[in-house]
Amino acid sequence: MALRPVNAEVTNDQARVGTLMALGSMVCVQLGLAIAVTLIDDIGVEGAAWLRLAWAGILLLVIIRPRRSAFTRNSFLMCVLLGVVTAAITLLFMAALDRIPLGTASALEFLGPLGVAVARGHGRARILWPGLAAVGVALLTQPWTGTVDPVGVAYALAAAVCWAGYILLTQWVGDEVVGINALAVSMPVAGVVGSLIVGPAVIERMTPQILLIGLGLAVLLPVVPFALELLALRRLTAAAFGTLMSLEPAFAMLIGLLVLHQIPGALAVVGIGFVVAAGAGAARAGGRTTVPFEVG
Repeated sequence: MALRPVNAEVTNDQARVGTLMALGSMVCVQLGLAIAVTLIDDIGVEGAAWLRLAWAGILLLVIIRPRRSAFTRNSFLMCVLLGVVTAAITLLFMAALDRIPLGTASALEFLGPLGVAVARGHGRARILWPGLAAVGVALLTQPWTGTVDPVGVAYALAAAVCWAGYILLTQWVGDEVVGINALAVSMPVAGVVGSLIVGPAVIERMTPQILLIGLGLAVLLPVVPFALELLALRRLTAAAFGTLMSLEPAFAMLIGLLVLHQIPGALAVVGIGFVVAAGAGAARAGGRTTVPFEVG
């Protein structure tokens, strides 16, 4: 009988819990985006992005009320950097959507987590699961069907770089800062950055109704998903998490079918199969052997 490593069961348990958290995060993100569609006609894509960031920063700052003792000087600065990167992902992706199709932008942005999966992976899985995910995402988004604007491509690629940085920074601060205190710093910073960049252009379009919708939207996107991602990255390797993110387009298609009544084509359905297989493969071997700040 083959001997199992002492920590194999712990690693598998962490992989399962982390995977469920990552999946929950993706569901919240896609539901939030579906709701955000109702705001875009009134305040534009940049306004919808800013409203989410601003409300999320306020909510987390008020609810968590981070204490200075929870941070070292270095960890606090890294949380601030995470906030800047978080705002950059949102704003750059929205800027890309103004110039190139959603499918093209999504496929290009996914290069970020895919790059993390390749860079941080080990052995055959380093190429196998990210490669399978990349094929699936390409089939799902079909970027070749749209016209390409070089400036839009540049925005999407910049968002991809920021997404890769977000994954690595989130795992680092999750290991260094107790609980979700890191989010109580990073999200207010993201809200401030968003306010400085696009706030003046959209604030005059705000109404009490839009502000209330934005409050509910901020809970779905980004408060709950970012908290789940932070906790998931304490349990999953960055490589596994990066590959799992390939499931997001599949969730987007499912939510689009159920909520927005968008029927996927045959290639998209095949793409879902590829990304689900890649996500499952990455999750099986993606658990970390230790979980920082695990509470009984």
